[in-house]
Amino acid sequence: MTICPDSSRCLALIFFTTLSFSVCLAEIHSSELRSDGQPIIPLDVYGFTHTGCLELNVSQISLSNSDPDLDLSKIGFFLCTRDSWLHVLQQLGDSEITCALKSNVVKTVYSFDRLQGNTSFETKYQMNDADQFTLVFANCLQKVKVSMNVRSAMYNLEGKNGRRDYLSAGKTVLPRVYFLFALIYLGLAAIWVRVLHKKRLTVFRIHFFMLAVVLLKAVNLLCEAEDKSYIKRTGSAHGWDVLFYIFSFLKGISLFTLIVLIGTGWSFLKPYLQDKEKTVLMIVIPLQVVANIAQIVIDETGPYGHDWFTWKQVFLLVDILCCCAVLFPIVWSIKNLREAARTDGKAAVNLMKLTLFRHYYVVFICYIYFTRVVVYALETITSYRYLWTSTVAGELATLAFFVYTGYKFKPEAHNPYFVIDDDEEEAAAEQLKLEDEFEL
Repeated sequence: MTICPDSSRCLALIFFTTLSFSVCLAEIHSSELRSDGQPIIPLDVYGFTHTGCLELNVSQISLSNSDPDLDLSKIGFFLCTRDSWLHVLQQLGDSEITCALKSNVVKTVYSFDRLQGNTSFETKYQMNDADQFTLVFANCLQKVKVSMNVRSAMYNLEGKNGRRDYLSAGKTVLPRVYFLFALIYLGLAAIWVRVLHKKRLTVFRIHFFMLAVVLLKAVNLLCEAEDKSYIKRTGSAHGWDVLFYIFSFLKGISLFTLIVLIGTGWSFLKPYLQDKEKTVLMIVIPLQVVANIAQIVIDETGPYGHDWFTWKQVFLLVDILCCCAVLFPIVWSIKNLREAARTDGKAAVNLMKLTLFRHYYVVFICYIYFTRVVVYALETITSYRYLWTSTVAGELATLAFFVYTGYKFKPEAHNPYFVIDDDEEEAAAEQLKLEDEFEL
């Protein structure tokens, strides 16, 4: 019996396995399988060095078919890279093998024919090849469903004393990266406090809200640094993941709320929000709640979960909806400023504001594109040894966006009405006429 009896199942396996290569749980991981008949279940992904090791503990094993003549060598665990898995599919398609466990390009960790009547086993597999491997459970017996508890621990040994590092190769520097960025944001917060104090006569409520967002981002990064640090040393987050999710939730809501408020001109252009602007906030905040729930499910269940792919789609959809929703207030402000320029006779002032919002619109689009598309592409094409570079790229883009926002919307001491002469006013009026055709 083959593990891939028809072409549709083969395509499903290719897609399902491809998903597993984009997720790096990289910690001590426990999962439960109950009456599961899937032929292939990717359990975890890890980047090994030449000193890597896998510890596998499986208990409460039961099969739906107790026939003693079953070929249990077709049920078991193996490790494979993405390239080797594609080769396995070729072998199956050419009928060279009937089960992935029989392939000579995978590393068989344990097959159930070694159980000898037992319902549990422990094994340790020493890695000699440095590469990114996926731990996979294979069941090539079509009519057999398996129930069991699986606990896997993958780590690399570092230093002369053989210290365990549970973070995947390529992500082992992440605790230091997050801690460094947390210090940078705390420095930005200190600079912002000094700016607010120095220009306290022109400070608006939005500026204090911007300070709160920066502080939440710093605390969120500190929690993530501790989360990754504990995983690196012990394989478990020891509760830091809970704090990370809490502050990630608060940071996400506050950041999108800040962008909406800046886009509406709240506090520095007008002291109130219109009904349609309040509606945007009422849409964005619940969407952020859903996005954070989806992110927690994705992180905690991994690719083996039955609903993992559904939650992944939910997260991507909600994230895109949030990004689109916050653009509307910026567009509305641009249109309102254009209308005001035609009626209130203050063309130069409105041109300055209009240019500011247009630039912010373009910068926000670039920020969204880079963090949602470019960073993902970088993570996909980068070698597993340098996966940390995609994290650094995303954090640098976010840092640049924060700095740009603070610089462009910082408290201003001068009054633009008093520094514009008649010639500048006439020139601005002419430019506004030429820019009436600007399209977003």
